[in-house]
Amino acid sequence: MKLRLVTVPKFVQRIYPKRIWALPNNDKKVYLTFDDGPIPEVTLWVLDTLKQYNAKATFFCIGDNIKKHPDIFNRILTEGHSVGNHTFNHLNGWETKTSEYIKNVEKCETYLDQTTKLFRPPYGKITSKQSKILQQRGYKIIMWSVLSYDYDASVSEEKCLQNVLQNIQPGSIIVFHDSLKAEKNLRQVLPKVLSWLNKLEYSFDFF
Repeated sequence: MKLRLVTVPKFVQRIYPKRIWALPNNDKKVYLTFDDGPIPEVTLWVLDTLKQYNAKATFFCIGDNIKKHPDIFNRILTEGHSVGNHTFNHLNGWETKTSEYIKNVEKCETYLDQTTKLFRPPYGKITSKQSKILQQRGYKIIMWSVLSYDYDASVSEEKCLQNVLQNIQPGSIIVFHDSLKAEKNLRQVLPKVLSWLNKLEYSFDFF
């Protein structure tokens, strides 16, 4: 059976303390994040759904998708969400030369045109050297504390929902994906998560 870690073990967080895994607070704030967009088939629906529940989020965007869909990217900004860098081509840092990886991040940054300097490594895979260079250049590396597994076709909608609901606490950084792979689960799960959080009087913050 495939092992799926929904939450990140504390020892892993201690090994990489300069990466942001969660932001514990006493105000019942959580951080919704969406990786891999923007694309018209999913991101537009996500934006409509967030607006329905008066929720804000951070979108970690692939540069090539911003290039293809600048109007959707602009809508993310116009509606008050924050954005971050997810490389231009969704690169796996463990399988990419450091110089190539950094150039790809910089290429994405030209399409973001932002001063926020937020970064999330695709697949969560980044070497210590790549991480150090980006942090020296002012990037905040945003990881996560709750992974929904919405993108995994072998994970049922109910399991995806429970992955989130059973692990949320104040300060959780929750990962969803506005991608075609995640669409089936996301369309079922996101409204239920937002409704549940509203009932429990959680608020939505972003970076």
